[in-house]
Amino acid sequence: MGAPTTPPPAASRTSGKAIASLILSLLGLVGVLPLIGSILGIIFGNQAKGEIARSGGDLAGEGLAQAGVIIGWVGLALTVIGTICVLLYLGGIIGLGICSALTSGNLISR
Repeated sequence: MGAPTTPPPAASRTSGKAIASLILSLLGLVGVLPLIGSILGIIFGNQAKGEIARSGGDLAGEGLAQAGVIIGWVGLALTVIGTICVLLYLGGIIGLGICSALTSGNLISR
């Protein structure tokens, strides 16, 4: 008789939430789902990390979840910065229009 063989370790599944986190965060980063994709990527990534930690090795994908969270935060920050820039730009254009109307005397006063 030969030496007893041990069964191969069970293949761990990748967390669906980790995959969803990465995909949603990337969609948020590239502008397909600018705000909601980033927020959902952060939420799903944190949920996936908790699931993976509680699974005892049955679930894999902690790196995907972490990447989803990081990319989600980057996408969220870029969305906020972009929104602020657009608002400042539009405010500047409106301000220039008002200044121009005031200096040319074309503003109707009542």
